[in-house]
Amino acid sequence: MTQNTQPHQQANNLWSSRMAFILAAAGSAVGLGNIWKFPYITGENGGGAFVLIYLACIFLIGVPVLIAETMIGRRGGQSPIATMRTLTQTEGTARGWRAIGWNGVIASFLVLSFYAVIGGWALVYIGKAAAGLFTGADAEAIGGQFGTL
Repeated sequence: MTQNTQPHQQANNLWSSRMAFILAAAGSAVGLGNIWKFPYITGENGGGAFVLIYLACIFLIGVPVLIAETMIGRRGGQSPIATMRTLTQTEGTARGWRAIGWNGVIASFLVLSFYAVIGGWALVYIGKAAAGLFTGADAEAIGGQFGTL
């Protein structure tokens, strides 16, 4: 990211390119849950039909939410909490809309907590794999190791 530090203006973080923003947004949208659970859920819920419903939900819900978040972020140019505080004051809307900023921060914290646990599992499994602890083990034995973890 680059910074705009002109005199008498607030320094704003900017994306280095449009592609960097698109990749960050896509990475955020995909997440680890989709990579790990998507094939299993697809098989359990009807295969191709499930994928079509999933893609429809992404386009009908995910894309509008992404656009709304981007527009609010560009308009406010601050943290989510400060942006919603400023927008409710300048636009004269109800104070209840400020909860959107807090919800975003709380949701991000919960997602980060979830990813920290998954990252810990991955690090332990990388160490076990490097030590050769999975050599010759069947799925039940490896599942038992996960259960004790």
